[in-house]
Amino acid sequence: MEGYFEARRLSTKSAWQEMKRPGKKVATDRSFVVALSRGLDVLRAFHPNDGLLGNQEIAARTNLPKPTVSRLTYTLTKLGYLTPVPRFEKYQLAPSAMSLGYAALANLGVRHLSESYREEVMQATGGAVAVGGRDRLSMIYFGQSRSGLTLGVQLDVGSRIPIATTAMGRAFIWALPNDERASLLRELREHYGSRWPLMRDGIERSGEIVARHGFAISAGEWQDDVAAVGVALTLNDGTGPYAFNCGAPAFRFTEDRLRSDIGPRLVAMVRNIEAALGGVPAQSKKEQSKKLKVGGKVARVVEGIR
Repeated sequence: MEGYFEARRLSTKSAWQEMKRPGKKVATDRSFVVALSRGLDVLRAFHPNDGLLGNQEIAARTNLPKPTVSRLTYTLTKLGYLTPVPRFEKYQLAPSAMSLGYAALANLGVRHLSESYREEVMQATGGAVAVGGRDRLSMIYFGQSRSGLTLGVQLDVGSRIPIATTAMGRAFIWALPNDERASLLRELREHYGSRWPLMRDGIERSGEIVARHGFAISAGEWQDDVAAVGVALTLNDGTGPYAFNCGAPAFRFTEDRLRSDIGPRLVAMVRNIEAALGGVPAQSKKEQSKKLKVGGKVARVVEGIR
């Protein structure tokens, strides 16, 4: 759960669908290396707390044929990215694979610079504060601040939460350029099928709230007992956008408190981080409302993804 409990899969089918290879469009791209894509999909099949995976489990998660998976796991073992465990006929990620993730984290200046800001908001609100970026149809945490007041199993660095129904994900959606947002919404519509209309309505409402207040809200829309706000971070170096959230159990973060206290605090925090990192200056509420006014761009963009 967002910034509070460990995420639960929406369903076995939907969890595995996110691991599928890129769609048909890349098949016509002559610069796209399919073998490399499949190898990376095998590495992506390993989730936090998974432990060991066998070829059959990897094949199910990646939607790749088992003979193909066998060749890929053999190659990745030879390259040092997987460690075989012969006793169980399974594999685990090797240190070489983990080094890629740590190298990526080390290069994310926003993670390091935001730590003191996240800690301050965490102490002031009692909520868990995280920063993340997009990973296909999810947001992946790469920084997390939480206190001993938080109960249950925590999300941590590397955990994924859905874009469509979380405050972090919705804030990210409305920070994207129009064409990228429309493309992502189409992917979400295809992925969620009959569940999409309800999710689309929530995304549309969040766009209106972002236009007015600068933050998105998810109160019981992903998990019944969790409430959170999300704010996007925009930089001028070509990276991102990223997004932050602040979440807690719904009985502690009522919707009124989300709007009047938690949301404004998180907006102020993110704008301070943005300024420290040399990001795009924050727009005034008037400018934001003009850009994403109700019945205007917010409605039209989502209207096109029916």
